[in-house]
Amino acid sequence: MSMFVDQARIRIEAGNGGDGAVSFHREKYVAAGGPDGGDGGKGGDVVFVADDHFTSLISFRYKRKYVAENGQNGAAKRCTGKSAPDLVIKVPRGTVIREAESGRVMADISGDEPVILAKGGRGGKGNQHFATSTRQVPRFAKPGFDGEKFDVILELKLLADVGLVGFPNVGKSTLISVVSAAKPKIANYHFTTLEPVLGVVRLDDERSFVMADIPGLIEGAAEGAGLGHAFLRHVERCRLIVHVIDVSGSEARDPIEDFEMINKELRNFSEELSECPQIVAANKADLADEAQIERLHSYIADKGLPFFVISAAAVQGTRPLLDEIAATLATLPPVKRFEPEAVPEKAPEEQKKFTVEIDSDGVYQVDAPFMEPIMRTINPDDWSSLQYFERVLRSSGIIDKLEAMGAKEGVTVSINGFEFDYVD
Repeated sequence: MSMFVDQARIRIEAGNGGDGAVSFHREKYVAAGGPDGGDGGKGGDVVFVADDHFTSLISFRYKRKYVAENGQNGAAKRCTGKSAPDLVIKVPRGTVIREAESGRVMADISGDEPVILAKGGRGGKGNQHFATSTRQVPRFAKPGFDGEKFDVILELKLLADVGLVGFPNVGKSTLISVVSAAKPKIANYHFTTLEPVLGVVRLDDERSFVMADIPGLIEGAAEGAGLGHAFLRHVERCRLIVHVIDVSGSEARDPIEDFEMINKELRNFSEELSECPQIVAANKADLADEAQIERLHSYIADKGLPFFVISAAAVQGTRPLLDEIAATLATLPPVKRFEPEAVPEKAPEEQKKFTVEIDSDGVYQVDAPFMEPIMRTINPDDWSSLQYFERVLRSSGIIDKLEAMGAKEGVTVSINGFEFDYVD
């Protein structure tokens, strides 16, 4: 049995940009050829694309981390590092991607266009860019920027126009198998369909629609009882609900009670869903008597819903039902798409967070993660490189904080493990 997985959590990491190079032009008979360090290449993006060969998220159960390649570092002779290829991740159509931390929708992979979810970092500038009339020998370059990294939750919400709902064993699988090319497993037990079955119903050259057999609901599904909650997720996008009822009451059930119970589950799960247009299909009519059919018909007619008497197993009455479905769909808005939600703005002060503590040896320990890439490119032997370092310390507020904590000339300051003597 293929395992149906409709939710998975993975980590995606775009590639970092390559570092710029520090290099000088060396050529016979050319004195001081000047800086010629090239730029770093761009890191690879993480791109998601819909693939109709995939029907579940099973592969994401076994591989949880997806990392794009880093851009190459720059080289001498103004050579720019190569940009890294994008990492393309294929998912079933209808996969909604949320950021795990905030729950915001990042993308709905329902169309054909690829979606970039994590952008690769830009490459750093080589030292060729930092030469000025006063600084002719720049011994520093810029590091590459980090790629974006996210923990994301993938959720498969099937793209079906029509959702079949009803108790297990009312004949939903049989109906979908006789009106489409879908081949669901059909058996006489209560949790028959453990995965939603999608079938394309073609009425003629002009008209076709996608029908999903939503696995059997049971009372309490909206609270997560049985298999209900996971599968209600798949009805979320449906534009029309076809409610299949066993009119014969062949399992000693009351069809009217079943109708009410299923609708209660839909209401509990989603107000929007319960307002979806419904068509009622009274199935197993070949096993029912006139009185049973009439009782259900008058009840459904009072609710103002279209009512069709069918026998899926005997393929009776299915064509008028399909015509009604197609006619109703023609009047409804298209399948719902989930719009990406905006990224919450990070306050500038949050991007440049740091802490300063004085340890037992009197060393001022500065923890500043945002300084990491800058530190990689500082050359302690180069005066202009150190000047640049000092400007960053000033603009980020680190020097003001050191002064406020009483740092005097000559004390040792350690930033992310890089030690130097403080100079007023």
